[in-house]
Amino acid sequence: MAHTTNLNHILLLHHNNLFSSYSSPTTSTSSSSGKPLSFKPPPPPPPSLHSLFLPSSSSSSRVTKCGVTTVPVAYSSPLPDSDFAKEISRLKLLISKLSSTSENPKLKLEILNRDYRVKEFLKKSQLTRVVNQFEVHEVVLILSLVACGQQHVLSSQEFDFVEGKKTSKKRSSLRSVLFGLAEMVENWDIHGGAGGGAGGRELNGWKHEDVAKVEIIEPLKELLRSLKEIDHFYNCIGGIIGYQVMILELLSASTCETRKQNWSSHLDESKKRQILEIHVPSGLDLSKDTEYASQAALWGIKGLPELGEIYPLGGAGDRLGLVDPHTGECLPTAMLPYCGRTLLEGLIRDLQAREFLYYKIYGKQSITPVAIMTSSAKNNHERITSLCERLRWFGRGQSSFQLFEQPLVPAVSAEDGQWLVSKPFAPVCKPGGHGVIWKLAYDKGIFKWFSGHGRKGATVRQVSNVVAGTDLTLLALAGMGLRHGKKLGFASCDRKSGATEGINVLVEKKNADGKWAYGLSCIEYTEFEKFGITDKTTAPCSLQAEFPANTNILYVDLASAERVGSSKSSACLPGMVLNLKKNIVYTDHLGLQHSVPGGRLECTMQNIADNFMNRYSARNYTDIEDELDTFIVYNERKRVTSSAKKKKKHTDKSMRQTPDGSLLDVIRNAADILSQCDIKVPKIKENVKYFDSGPPVLIFLHPALGPLWEVTRQKFQRGAIAEGSELQIEVAEFSWRNVELDGSLTVAAENATGSSRTDETDESILQYGYRCGKCKLENVKVINRGINWNHPENIYWKHDVQRFEAVKIMLHGNAEFEAFDVVLEGNHVFEVPDGHKMLVTTGKTGLSVKLEPIQQEMMDSGSWYWKYKLDGTHIQLEMVEL
Repeated sequence: MAHTTNLNHILLLHHNNLFSSYSSPTTSTSSSSGKPLSFKPPPPPPPSLHSLFLPSSSSSSRVTKCGVTTVPVAYSSPLPDSDFAKEISRLKLLISKLSSTSENPKLKLEILNRDYRVKEFLKKSQLTRVVNQFEVHEVVLILSLVACGQQHVLSSQEFDFVEGKKTSKKRSSLRSVLFGLAEMVENWDIHGGAGGGAGGRELNGWKHEDVAKVEIIEPLKELLRSLKEIDHFYNCIGGIIGYQVMILELLSASTCETRKQNWSSHLDESKKRQILEIHVPSGLDLSKDTEYASQAALWGIKGLPELGEIYPLGGAGDRLGLVDPHTGECLPTAMLPYCGRTLLEGLIRDLQAREFLYYKIYGKQSITPVAIMTSSAKNNHERITSLCERLRWFGRGQSSFQLFEQPLVPAVSAEDGQWLVSKPFAPVCKPGGHGVIWKLAYDKGIFKWFSGHGRKGATVRQVSNVVAGTDLTLLALAGMGLRHGKKLGFASCDRKSGATEGINVLVEKKNADGKWAYGLSCIEYTEFEKFGITDKTTAPCSLQAEFPANTNILYVDLASAERVGSSKSSACLPGMVLNLKKNIVYTDHLGLQHSVPGGRLECTMQNIADNFMNRYSARNYTDIEDELDTFIVYNERKRVTSSAKKKKKHTDKSMRQTPDGSLLDVIRNAADILSQCDIKVPKIKENVKYFDSGPPVLIFLHPALGPLWEVTRQKFQRGAIAEGSELQIEVAEFSWRNVELDGSLTVAAENATGSSRTDETDESILQYGYRCGKCKLENVKVINRGINWNHPENIYWKHDVQRFEAVKIMLHGNAEFEAFDVVLEGNHVFEVPDGHKMLVTTGKTGLSVKLEPIQQEMMDSGSWYWKYKLDGTHIQLEMVEL
């Protein structure tokens, strides 16, 4: 990758922290669909309180066509006769007035009552008759919703109701209940009773107050809980109203060409002299500068006690279509059963492999604190918590984890920015993107928690990327960040044309004061069109191969991230975008599915880099990167990123970002390292060769066999693996010497890296190196029929396959297995009990199998182990036999 290429584009100011905000144009703009986006004069007076609590047929309706059926969707008409700019200005002025109240809810209420939308809403509503049902701050939330034009959330066009009269349409029982409720609300007692008498009148067998509680009060309270969370989280930009302002600003953003034409009119006078360019960043290429890469990785290992781990797991993972086979419930990405375990378990395995390496080198136990951002989408938070509890917090203790839940945010229509509604009082909500992690971490005390554990920096990776822990990428990234006191680092690689991934860029910006600012940042793929960037190499602003991929693998200085997260401005929500490239899919209260053009306000966690720009008095981007607070490292793509984030489609003929495609990269990496050990391994061809078939071989190696390939190479030496074979090694203390495999071989140890002990708090903690399982294979041939590759139920990425025959070695507790000078032909299961050693050799009439107890003095350490020692920037292994 030619990272020194001087390729840059003049870009326009962006809405996030890096690309300074600008005033919205006063001219009419266009939506993504090409239709004019406009607002009209204030809408007719809103309906009465019936519409606050009940549906109204007098409201206008919209029919939205979707993939499953055609169903009316609960919208409010777009504001007539005014454009986006006027509406944005009105709401910004309202935010300014509300911000001057010192958080006094009564003053906020007075200000909101003077807003024309609220006035019109209250003219015929009967909110004042039930105001005592709510706290003042709750009324403020309701009126804030109304003020930003979302009163339709409080009603629905899905039902027929006209005040004071019956409709001619045939009513369902539910409609009948709602009609009756209208009467009850008219006579509503402010203390919550019905006006029909102490006992309340009967309505289709229900008492009015019972129906009101089920159909009105409880849903409204749930809405208020959601509004409170949104208003609090987005308080840095104006709460609920600020959220809608940002939606409208992003919707009104025009194309790159239009921005260029209107450049000066969009900028404040202080910003008119601003210049922004991007360049291809340079950095350490781990695959080429191997000596420095080894040194950086050692810095990362040594610095492990100063590092934390951050996992943004709040995404819904809709593209995977993952469903619980027992309950039929949709599952989040973190629960994908990948290679025999959930994706979350895979992240922890990678982390434990690095901790095991630290233990083997320094002889000390180090448990890394892990912060996991969850969400309520698809019961994400509850499922992840339940998984951690079921697996006893992975032998790390509950105190080493912090789970914090991100808020869900309203999804909006791409046409007019109106909130989508699935039923009365229930806006369609989705996670707000991984960029909310910094503010949320501050709000939830995560940074203080890390500090209490003595952590200075943290590595960040997403759950869907299954190869990020390969070799030395993460260790070198963290090592460089710690060693050089950097604020943020990116792990990157070459970018595949057409991939749904952003790019890393070196930003050069001239500020209005004449100073120059430099730093590394990211442009999301959803923003390419806005900046005139395209994947077509013939285009003037073409995206060249030199720009590296943004992989969302980060090193972050925790103190620096905390300063950003604690800021009381939009800086704590970096890279705000409105992604309208995917339809919003949701199910309404009737069980009907909708798919409509829309999006929600999302933040991108990597754009926290925009807060770490370095400033200089003169222009010089060519030799400046080493001095910056941000940095980047590169490695071969299959060792950095390969995601399992969407289901493979037969109509697509591509396996990119699917579990199937990522599995091939896992196998490629395993084949690469074994090939370096003088082991013949089948070549893995391009993905398209395996679209309708399984991979040519399955190879799964426990990450603690390294994770550095330099370590792994010393545990494997010589041999061959035939095409169609399966190899799985789930033990860290392992030795392979001249082994030939033609079939299936599995080595699985209960204590792959150590055994658990109970600490002083009665938590079960994994002790590295203590009573590990062990396996030695020398001059061994394994021959069997192996996997039934033609079985229709094989799911290779799950490692769920049918076998004809296999050799399985199962190590319980600290069991040991050794095989020398032997041919293992056909089906065999060698199960070694805890505290015993099994030796398999060639006997006079077949196999000789001896099982002996391990001597008591060797019970904890085993009869042998690998000793790790440092030799300059390298790690040397020596087998110690007792």
